[in-house]
Amino acid sequence: MPDGAMLFKPPDPPRAGVGDAYLNDTARLVANTGGLLVQFGGRALLIDAGFGPHSVPEDPEHPYIGAVHGGSLLDNLARLGTRPDEIEVVAFTHLHQDHIGWACTDPPVFTAAAFAVPKSEWENRHQAVGPTAGAPAALERRLRLVVPGEEIFPGVRALALPGHTVGHTGFTITSRGRRLLAFGDALHSPLQVRHPEWFTVPEGDPAQSERHRRRLISELQQPGTLGFGIHFADVVFGQVVPDGSGQGADWLPV
Repeated sequence: MPDGAMLFKPPDPPRAGVGDAYLNDTARLVANTGGLLVQFGGRALLIDAGFGPHSVPEDPEHPYIGAVHGGSLLDNLARLGTRPDEIEVVAFTHLHQDHIGWACTDPPVFTAAAFAVPKSEWENRHQAVGPTAGAPAALERRLRLVVPGEEIFPGVRALALPGHTVGHTGFTITSRGRRLLAFGDALHSPLQVRHPEWFTVPEGDPAQSERHRRRLISELQQPGTLGFGIHFADVVFGQVVPDGSGQGADWLPV
């Protein structure tokens, strides 16, 4: 569920595969920020919490990120009939500002939720590449540390995908014999499904990030598996399918 829009500067140097389908009229990769609502009976989990009620103009000196606009997450929750005080757990893939924004407001909006943070992410939060100011104090009051493989909500388990940050984590949601992999920033653009060697934003450990990205792409090709790409603009749900050449894969929106 969207919170707002983000613009990434395309891979540098420009790649021939970055076509008009991915770029806006200012030659930026169009992305979004937001969260994923998971419901079980009368219970609710939110994975990631958007950028929050803020906007940041583009910094021409920043090598990767353009303008960022947040603010619509709570309205979109309301359209689904869910109030923020009804959410039992807010789980975070990592602690960058565009994933924790609404969890750090004053006054708080998720007043009944535990904040599930990957243990290794929390322990290494001061090493993270990217904005994390204010995160520890805001999250610590209701902090719940989670480890890979742990079930954080019925049918939802943590999946280690380090590289973007030390403790970056995805979540697998299993229901009725199918899986949804919410993979956070392990992939920022559908372009990286075909080109896992490409980077669109700073990575804490680029080699590790690429290694886990390739593993994720293979996992997403397993039968009965869908993906949720939080930054994938208007194609956030999809499947990874072979591209026909036998050597790569593509994102097929669902």
